Amino acid sequence: MSLPDAPPAPAVASGGRRRAILAVLALALASLVSGVPVWMTTAGTSALRAEVPVEVTGTQAAPGVPAAALVLLAAGIAIGLAGRVGRWVVTGVVVVAGLLQAVSAFAIAADPEPVARTVVAGATGVETLVTPVMLTPWPWVAGVVGVVVVLVGGWLGVTSRTWARPSYRHDAGHDPGHDAGRHGTGAAPGGARVAVPDDDQAAWDALTRGDDPS
Repeated sequence: MSLPDAPPAPAVASGGRRRAILAVLALALASLVSGVPVWMTTAGTSALRAEVPVEVTGTQAAPGVPAAALVLLAAGIAIGLAGRVGRWVVTGVVVVAGLLQAVSAFAIAADPEPVARTVVAGATGVETLVTPVMLTPWPWVAGVVGVVVVLVGGWLGVTSRTWARPSYRHDAGHDPGHDAGRHGTGAAPGGARVAVPDDDQAAWDALTRGDDPS
């Protein structure tokens, strides 16, 4: 009589866990996209030109935005392997990344001149602004994305308890030999179990009965 087949290992990511991964990765992409365009325009002056147009991108104005995008990318990957403790770590990381992005973006929207002067000085050698700083909508977009990331972090904390457990292939201290024995892989071909002597006395008894314990 053959032993029943072992049940398949649970999927690494299924159901709610998969939705969480997709949500965090989508927000990572949104964060990155919101930091690439021009956030503000102004103009400086130089010895050669009376007016030098300057554009400031989100990555120049708020380095915290692309940094948050990279953190979210790593968090999205980590969700696929997170266990009971790891899910809370990932949740905290997502919330912190959202706060970093929101604060960075809204700070620029509230007071863009210091950053504009720094970029203008790098382009012309003089911090003087000859035109007002004009903001584009992107700082506000990035700030809103940061707020959404914080909310999604809270959602992860609530729903993570329902995530299917990751495959035991990723569990620390997993002993494949233990699982092999549990699922009967030590059985001989045809389903017959092979008796393995536990000690020297059992081996001697088997030999006296005409069995080969080896």
